[in-house]
Amino acid sequence: MGGFTYTTKQGDMWDYIAWRVYGDESLVYLLYRENPKYLDTFIFDEGVKLYCPEVEVINEDEDEDAPEWQEDEDDEDAEEDALDGVSDEGDEDEEDES
Repeated sequence: MGGFTYTTKQGDMWDYIAWRVYGDESLVYLLYRENPKYLDTFIFDEGVKLYCPEVEVINEDEDEDAPEWQEDEDDEDAEEDALDGVSDEGDEDEEDES
């Protein structure tokens, strides 16, 4: 598995870097694990080089080992049910009152 180097900018923080690199700040633990030298750093100076391991993205639609509760064939129906009764009418009324 490969990876790459991220060079910090002044003021970068761990969670922000994880969000920039992976699109998900909850993956910050990957950065911690690969860069233990900087664990005591909260706000980075400019120019610190951090190793960022690659993350394998699993497509849930193709996951053969997914539990049965994740195999919802009626995703569109579930979304419609979840949004049932939700409307934008309240927003329009607020605009009319102004």
